[in-house]
Amino acid sequence: MSVLICGSIAYDTIMVFPDRFKQHILPDQIHILNVAFLVPDMRREFGGCAGNIAYNLKLLGGEPLIMATVGHDAGPYMDRLASLAIPATHVRRIDTAFTAQAFITTDLDDNQITAFHPGAMNVSHENSVSDATGVKLGIIAPDGRDGMISHARQFADAGIPFVFDPGQGLPMFGGDDLLNFLDLARWCTVNDYEARLLCERTGLTEAQIAERVEALIVTRGAEGSRVYTGGSVTEVACVPADTLADPTGCGDAYRGGLLYGLSRGADIVASARLASVMGSIKIASRGGQNHLPTREDIAARHRAAFGTALAF
Repeated sequence: MSVLICGSIAYDTIMVFPDRFKQHILPDQIHILNVAFLVPDMRREFGGCAGNIAYNLKLLGGEPLIMATVGHDAGPYMDRLASLAIPATHVRRIDTAFTAQAFITTDLDDNQITAFHPGAMNVSHENSVSDATGVKLGIIAPDGRDGMISHARQFADAGIPFVFDPGQGLPMFGGDDLLNFLDLARWCTVNDYEARLLCERTGLTEAQIAERVEALIVTRGAEGSRVYTGGSVTEVACVPADTLADPTGCGDAYRGGLLYGLSRGADIVASARLASVMGSIKIASRGGQNHLPTREDIAARHRAAFGTALAF
């Protein structure tokens, strides 16, 4: 089953600050903030939510289709997708813009400060869900504001169930916009911070948000994830990682696992367990697309964590 992933393709410049931000940001001086962090460790990675989600879905044997906009500098990324056998049929090049770029600084506590240049992502609404054929499942991941709104409506009009994953794009939307997304989507997934913001902007509790979709999934880092569905809540454990190398892209890895399970007909809790496995594998590797587990590795970790075979 092809999964249409509407979201960003970006280059990530990732820097590591070998200290803790809290040691250098004075709360009583926050109104005149002027800080500089020495970052001797820097690298450039392939990223963006759509690119990362597609990468993880492909690792599992899924069939990702990316719908995104990129700039005139996207050649290396297009070569990357070709090498992974991920179709770029619905990746539109905008010659007057840069590809989206994220500049991420991580400290020793895995806190992150990110600056993001959207570039070509701002015209993602020029793509249309109707251009993709054979799609049975989709996701709205962080993208240009107009693109997220139009693609959600297009999924709903086409009768294609989709996951609403606002991520770092959530602050672009007011309460009415977010309620509309929830009414169109079948599932919603957010992290714990985003869940609080979603509640604040809609005026609803997590339980009330869950009533508007088939399932609400709230990821909570090392505390695992919480799945609301059918009026009940299931806690999904965090799968222990080999090492904590880099949190960049862990949420996307989780969503890749979630989409794979849903595309294979698994229920939402089983899909979330696989998603937890994928997140734990990713965090042990630097960058969003450098982990290379085999299907056997993934299945073994699933059995060790949850005591059951990976049956889909």
